[in-house]
Amino acid sequence: MVAGIVTALLLAVFIGGWAWAWSPRRREAFDRAARMPLHEDDGQEDAP
Repeated sequence: MVAGIVTALLLAVFIGGWAWAWSPRRREAFDRAARMPLHEDDGQEDAP
């Protein structure tokens, strides 16, 4: 019984994360993040 509840809960969390990641509202942010490695640095490094 408990294992079934945990499985259903984890499935719901997975589907929620999948829906969030594929949401049209997130597309711009994910596209921006995907292009980050391609941008050249401006020579300044972050201070520790």
